[in-house]
This record gives sequence, structure tokens and C-alpha cells, in this order.
Amino acid sequence: MTDRLKHTIKVLEKVSFSKDLFVKEVTKALDILLPYEIEKLKEWITNFTKNKADFEEVLVYV
Repeated sequence: MTDRLKHTIKVLEKVSFSKDLFVKEVTKALDILLPYEIEKLKEWITNFTKNKADFEEVLVYV
């Protein structure tokens, strides 16, 4: 896992109290991450949002 991806995940964990902030940070991450990092981020988001019904639609942005 790259430093960029680690940083992105840390930020997403911190803003996960708000779906709007989470989506905003995901959108920003898509601009800076490389394609293989985005795939890893998708996997992480899928696992992270499994039990969060409000966040299911976040993957639409990825």
C-alpha cells in the first residue's frame, strides 16, 4: 500500500461521520491516486461501508 493510499484511507476514516465529507474526500482521492490504487481504494470502501447503509451509494462515485 502506497503512502498516498494510506493517507487517503486515514482521511476517509476520520470523515466517515459525514457521508457528504466522505464523498468529497473520495472524489479528491480519485484525482490523485493511480489506477491500481483506486482499485485498492474500491476494495477498502466496499469493506468499510458493508454495515453502513447510508454509505452504500458511495461506490457510484468510484
